[in-house]
Amino acid sequence: MLELETLARYDQPVPRYTSYPTTPHFTETVDAETHAQWLAEIPGDESLSLYVHIPFCDTMCWFCGCHTRIVNRYEPVTAYLNHMTAEVERVANTLGKRHRASHVHWGGGTPTSLAPTDILRLSDAMRTHFDFDGESEFAVEIDPRGIGDDTIYALGKAGVTRASLGIQDFSTKVQQAVNRIQPFNETNRVIDGLRGVGITEINVDLMYGLPHQGVEEVLATIERVLELEPARLALFGYAHVPWMKTHQKMINEAALPGTEERWKQAEAAMTFLEDHGFITIGLDHFALENDPMSVALKTGALHRNFQGYTTDHAETLIGLGASSISSLPQGYTQNLPQINLYRRAIDDGHLPTARGVELSDNDRLRRAVIERLMCDLEIDLVQICAEHGETADTLAEARPKLEELAADGLIELDGDHITVTPDGRLLVRCVCAVFDVYLEMAEGKHSKAV
Repeated sequence: MLELETLARYDQPVPRYTSYPTTPHFTETVDAETHAQWLAEIPGDESLSLYVHIPFCDTMCWFCGCHTRIVNRYEPVTAYLNHMTAEVERVANTLGKRHRASHVHWGGGTPTSLAPTDILRLSDAMRTHFDFDGESEFAVEIDPRGIGDDTIYALGKAGVTRASLGIQDFSTKVQQAVNRIQPFNETNRVIDGLRGVGITEINVDLMYGLPHQGVEEVLATIERVLELEPARLALFGYAHVPWMKTHQKMINEAALPGTEERWKQAEAAMTFLEDHGFITIGLDHFALENDPMSVALKTGALHRNFQGYTTDHAETLIGLGASSISSLPQGYTQNLPQINLYRRAIDDGHLPTARGVELSDNDRLRRAVIERLMCDLEIDLVQICAEHGETADTLAEARPKLEELAADGLIELDGDHITVTPDGRLLVRCVCAVFDVYLEMAEGKHSKAV
């Protein structure tokens, strides 16, 4: 473990680097017209990745950092779905050519807040305009609480291939502190039901750094999770950002573990999972050795997008729904996050684009450097610069900071070859930040590194 003084020095706000440039640097200069032009320029033979955002929940989990809205009636969900299916059609028409969907991901909020008939309705709308085949992955984020057999059946009938279940922690005390009561037996029932309808690829999302969590609680939860036999796990550090997500003010800050304790929780979890047959993927993912994600790591084919680490190779990811983000060859776009404005834009016949950023050649180089560091934990700067028609001198301003990282034990620096050390893995975002020329302009907009 790093010395506490060193750890505290690096435990500063940094992006999660699911994109570069990161979202604080999107602007309104990229608008719906720009977005439409970029979509129309995508070749017809290119496979696409599709992300669908369902921004509704029936209760607010106080740790949540997502764009979501609490609803007690179903009418707002119905109205939203009407507009979302219209957006699917509009995007498809703007593309002008029919495309294969290589990867589909429904996120939220809570996608399983949709009624079973609407799960099928949305799936049918997507299949009407995009081609699915036997290689297409269809993943859905699931909150197991209160899910009935009819919802599970609808997910199977819709063709879902992978389910990602939020758990966070099985400790009753921790669950009460974050307003998410979720018994083990209920989670187990839902996973058994999913497997029963043919959804056999199971991911589990966990958290460390929650109120009242210690190493013992984290390991006890993981031990129980392994009984569920997931193929992949994600272990995210809780990001306490009450200035951005006001509901997090409901969490008792005095009960939150400090930097050193958070580090111990993450390291203990990593060791435990590796001892039980899981491969550590990048910053916060774990997969069984024969899982496609572990294979992608070994072959250098792992990627990172707004859903985290992925095996998806599509160059274009199209975001659908309020607040969703698209990653296109030309740059990034984000939909309007306000549901009323999102719906109004669609009613007016426009794409619901709020803002975005066009990529420069320098952005593409730095994005590639950051992605390889986040995925592979090592990089040869000379090689990757050459692949982008540049020399390593293009990134020369990073050298002093890299030498400082090396002196502090976060990386090994051999000429222009960077290797993140075991102590540096949990702080790899800090290593990536060395190459982020926008970062100083985004203070206060990111979670801390540990």
